[in-house]
Amino acid sequence: QVQLVESGGGLVQAGGSLRLSCAASGRTFSSYAMGWFRQAPGKEREFVAVISGTGGRADYADSVKGRFTISRDNAKKTVYLQMNSVKPEDTAVYYCAAGMLVTTARTQYNYWGQGTQVTVSS
Repeated sequence: QVQLVESGGGLVQAGGSLRLSCAASGRTFSSYAMGWFRQAPGKEREFVAVISGTGGRADYADSVKGRFTISRDNAKKTVYLQMNSVKPEDTAVYYCAAGMLVTTARTQYNYWGQGTQVTVSS
């Protein structure tokens, strides 16, 4: 069982930066791939980034590639999403998730956090 708690959301101006954190409970954090997803009002939840258990592999949605960076600290049981050069279209509730596969598929993730709101003003 894994419990996930996101933090770090807020209001930021376009072009600015924000770092999201996701703290996990449980003894097997390093066994899980960790993903970030986001959901804007009226839209489906979409993949943002994923990182493998060791941190050696990461993948990004095309819309954030080159601007966002996912990382993890297994000793702290925390995964991060560094968001740079943010745009108004990045406005959404951001969720972290844990699963056994390094995948973009939302259905493959077993555990989800409650989400943190990110709002980008133009």
